[in-house]
Amino acid sequence: MKFVIVFSALFAVAFAASLQDSSLNAGIIRYENDNIGVEGYKYAVETSDGSSHSEEGVLTNLGKEGEGLSVHGQYSYVGPDGVTYTVTYIADENGFQPQGAHLPNGAQ
Repeated sequence: MKFVIVFSALFAVAFAASLQDSSLNAGIIRYENDNIGVEGYKYAVETSDGSSHSEEGVLTNLGKEGEGLSVHGQYSYVGPDGVTYTVTYIADENGFQPQGAHLPNGAQ
């Protein structure tokens, strides 16, 4: 389980770096990572192009059968049409569950 938490933390750093590289030289204007530990993590990043991502993961059923990671978060970005799109999500034992007004098939 420690691997999942470490992987998630590394993903957050890689995501922040990729935002900076892929957003026409957008810079990171806010980055927070709190509570990164054995039982969970929390981070947020915002870039100068209006994109943002925040996420929190919590270890569930610690030390018991069915131990897992429950994650919830959101990300926003400005599309080519100038509209800000936001996706909220949960990722847990039931899989990745995104919600957004622009997503098809009732994932709203």
